[in-house]
Amino acid sequence: MAQQQLAREERSLGDLFTELAGEMGTLVRQEVALAQAEVTHKATKAGKNVGSLVVGGAVGYAAALAMIAGIILLVAQFIPAWLSALIVGAAIGAVAYFMISSALEKLRKTDPMPRNTIETLKEDAKWLKKEVS
Repeated sequence: MAQQQLAREERSLGDLFTELAGEMGTLVRQEVALAQAEVTHKATKAGKNVGSLVVGGAVGYAAALAMIAGIILLVAQFIPAWLSALIVGAAIGAVAYFMISSALEKLRKTDPMPRNTIETLKEDAKWLKKEVS
């Protein structure tokens, strides 16, 4: 241990700064890779929720069309076929509501910030401050 301390003291200031620069370069590359992985994971998750929103919107559109068809049948013919169209439209509308509200709730909970990377950067700054002083 004492020999290791002595060897460290014998190195020149230039050697120490060269070593520090090399270690900082490696650290920065690792932090960038971590941030990229974290952001990619969160973007993939958000993309799936956006897909659910699109499908939910399409299902909602189909519900609106079915309800409109029911109203048209009601006014045009006054026969029970309108009731069937309204029931189908209401069922499709319920499915659309569930899909859209579920996807929106998941999107609200998605945090796009790379929190893990920010935390490790703070730790790295503390480490660097300790090493330099």
